[in-house]
Amino acid sequence: MDNQGTRKIYIVISQTGTLLSRVLKVITRAKYNHVSISLDEKLESMYSFGRRRTYNPVWGGFVMESPHEGTFKRFENTKVIILEVCINDTKYEHLRRCVENMYVHKHTYGYNYIGLFLAILRIKHRSVRRYYCSEFVKEMLTRFSNMPKTLFPRIPKPIDFLKLEQQAECAIVFCGKLQEYARRFLVPSPACAE
Repeated sequence: MDNQGTRKIYIVISQTGTLLSRVLKVITRAKYNHVSISLDEKLESMYSFGRRRTYNPVWGGFVMESPHEGTFKRFENTKVIILEVCINDTKYEHLRRCVENMYVHKHTYGYNYIGLFLAILRIKHRSVRRYYCSEFVKEMLTRFSNMPKTLFPRIPKPIDFLKLEQQAECAIVFCGKLQEYARRFLVPSPACAE
């Protein structure tokens, strides 16, 4: 590798327990049915395609998720597998700019409902500016990391991202409840420290 430093990004594979995620679990027979990408260890900002409103699974699009709000806060027993991926500084900056730009223009992105339905039937369908979660994360990784495109299937599922662990620049750093992971980073208030 060149003289550049490395940065870490995080792939969060999750199962919230929402009605929709339970239905997908039955259909796909996969233990985890959502995936997000985060640029920080605390997972304060996770990017994905999912529900835009906590109580409305039908209206989806590009979202910023957090353990402390929205669906992940409501479903406090959400189970996750968190993978840490090392990428070089330049690719990290390109990824950061890309997801921040997408978030600024989030209203121009939609959820790929047709693609998700057809993926269940093993038919690939791409729509312009529309993704489902694993399509989005696959694209970000293949564009901004050293992961070979061949690492992922043509029609990716969230659970497919566990294959990343086989790569030298990846490691599973947590497996358990998202809220337990998030509590690691809570700073006690001064009143509690006394």
